[in-house]
Amino acid sequence: MNQLPTAVFLDRDGTLIEDEHYLSRPEQVRLVDGAAEAVARINSALIPVIVVTNQSGIARGILTEADHERVTARLNELLAARGAHLDASYHCPHAPEDACECRKPGTLLYRQAAAANHAVNLSRSLYIGDRFRDVEPALTLGGHGVLVPSRETPAYEIQAATARARVAPSLATALDWFLCSN
Repeated sequence: MNQLPTAVFLDRDGTLIEDEHYLSRPEQVRLVDGAAEAVARINSALIPVIVVTNQSGIARGILTEADHERVTARLNELLAARGAHLDASYHCPHAPEDACECRKPGTLLYRQAAAANHAVNLSRSLYIGDRFRDVEPALTLGGHGVLVPSRETPAYEIQAATARARVAPSLATALDWFLCSN
């Protein structure tokens, strides 16, 4: 990537916060080590930081939209306390069997983000997450995908990302590849 990305799309659970499976209570929100610093670094580069997350617990009745909003507010509080902020956050409330376009690896939420912020060029954006479905939209939209494995990432997804995208040991390393080479 010769130019800075026009946006950095981040997954939430397992990338920014610890994956608690169907997180519904703000007090459960714990930042992944280095996540706030990574977001602050992207903020310093004046690049929009946009979260795209699947939240099938809403469709399954495990959590509500209000629960999701409270968790998002807590994430924003924790980031702000460390000098970082998200520019936007999008979520898919559907279950996998709903076959919607907004559930990752679908690209609807990314296209909505680009429509809302016309400076975002999806083919010049960076897509980072701990599951292959988080980076697969980069392959569809022409951007750059980086898998940052968590304890939840299956080995076959790491292999897929190694073959079709990139794999980084940390969010900081992924950012080094795209922010330091410019």
